[in-house]
Amino acid sequence: MATIDDVKQFLDECGYYFLATEMDGQPYVRPFGAHMVYEGKLYFQTGKVKEVAAQLAANSKVEICASKPAEWLRLRGCLVEDPRIDVQEEMLDQHPQLRSMYRPGDGNTCVFFLDEATAGFFSFTDAPRIESF
Repeated sequence: MATIDDVKQFLDECGYYFLATEMDGQPYVRPFGAHMVYEGKLYFQTGKVKEVAAQLAANSKVEICASKPAEWLRLRGCLVEDPRIDVQEEMLDQHPQLRSMYRPGDGNTCVFFLDEATAGFFSFTDAPRIESF
């Protein structure tokens, strides 16, 4: 049985992954790398000035795809903004490379947790593992 920590570990090992959103029927895909588990939830970070923030405000449904040479993860759910400053601080503590662009409470930093999540672990050789969180 896969856990949220298994998902985080897979994302960690990949280094970056692709997050897909949708707006007005148009899909948008971009690389992401900042994530963490906090209070038992998987969090992601972006800036409010970015198009992805507007897309998430209009439609919170996302899909993430991360891959290694013979394995991949598809993660689906809704991203829910968490406005707490302590969560922003923790994200930036875990990803200090972002501090040149973001500060907790700066009005631009936003963190989201994944809700109603389904994780699918796939490979070319093993049966898929599908888990909901």
